[in-house]
Order: sequence, then structure tokens, then C-alpha cells
Amino acid sequence: MKQAGIVGGLGPESTVDYYQSFIQKYQQRMNSKQTLPEIFINSINMYNIFQYISEDRLDDLADYVGGAAQQLETIGADFVIVAANTPHIVFDEVRKKVNVPMISIVEATLDQADELGLERLGLLGTKFTMEHDFFKQPFVSANKKIVVPSEDEQQLLHQKIVDELENGIVKEETKEIFLRITNQMIEEEQLDGLILGCTELPMILGVDDFEIALLNTTDIHVSKMIDATFSD
Repeated sequence: MKQAGIVGGLGPESTVDYYQSFIQKYQQRMNSKQTLPEIFINSINMYNIFQYISEDRLDDLADYVGGAAQQLETIGADFVIVAANTPHIVFDEVRKKVNVPMISIVEATLDQADELGLERLGLLGTKFTMEHDFFKQPFVSANKKIVVPSEDEQQLLHQKIVDELENGIVKEETKEIFLRITNQMIEEEQLDGLILGCTELPMILGVDDFEIALLNTTDIHVSKMIDATFSD
């Protein structure tokens, strides 16, 4: 059985979610509550991530995240994931820095969209995820349309994520803002799916909030981790 390595802390709330979800899915696969997986977590500083991207220091970002992945490989991780969407802006560069496989949250989400036959998807996340192409381009290349909120709405959602969700704060009025923006996108663009492209978003949005398919990137990513753990 293979051991997972998680680059976490991006932010702390979602790292906890990854850890708990991985244990739950592992026990389900083992069909036993009397067993626990052995995993490695390297928790780094999400605010460094934001600074590197804001200052367009993507080489430094790749070195920072890549160094964390290398440490996990050194202590015995058989594969590595980065437990956040935003740092995937340099995923291809980070992947080259280690010799063990890395599982992309973007690739995993695209696989899920394909399985569900989705063609027109909304994307929510930090402003870095919504304004850059690293998440959108693989979907566009697969002949899928990706829709994001307006620039002003992106900034608003970003601040709510950073100031509240990243700190474990969930407010009803914030949820109403997310729903208003998202439902407008769904209606205007006739979306058939919505990507929660930030690992904190499941704290505030769930399947019961929408009538279209909801792609929880954390859940999708963890499921891929489980498959890798039990692979030959």
C-alpha cells in the first residue's frame, strides 16, 4: 500500500478537511473503522503563496511548493498532492522537481467533468484561480466552456475567501453573496456544472444549494488519492 504526501496549510481549514476526508474514504475502502492510513503532511504558509503570485514571482512560488514536495518525497511519500487549487498555477513546474507521481487537482476535476458529461461550467475560487488560465485552459482544450464572475465579483469573492473562509469563519450573509453571483452565472450562461475551485468553498456551498452538478475539488482530489494509495 502506498503512502500519500500532502503539501498543506494552503489554507489550514482545507488541510484538516483533506485529512479527515482521506481517513473516511480510506476506512470505507478497507471496510473497517479499526484502521487508519499512514500519511505525511508538510504544512507551509499560504500567505507566502499569495505574495509570490501577487508579485508575479512564479519561479519563487514553484521553488517554495516544489521544495515542500521534495521534503515529502525524501521522508518516504510514494506520491504527492498539493492541497489547494491556487498553487496549481505552477503545478507543471513543481511536478518536475520530484521523482514520485503528483496528482493534479485540475486534471482530477476535468476527469470528473468528463465522466458527468458536463460542457458548460462555472468556476469559483480565489481571484488568482479565476483570472489565470491554469485551471481554465485544460477544460477549454477539452471543448468545455468555463465561465467566471466579473472582475469586481472576483475581487469580492476573493476577499471573502481570504478574510473569512481561510480563517474558518462562515457567515450567512457571505453565503448569500456567493449564491447571488453564482445563480446569476448559471442563469445567464446556462451552466450545467459548477466547480468549487477553492478547497475552502465546501464550507459554505453544497450540493443542496444548486440544481446543477457541483464539483467539489477537494472531494474529487481525495478520491484520486485513495485510488493511488491502493494502486499496484
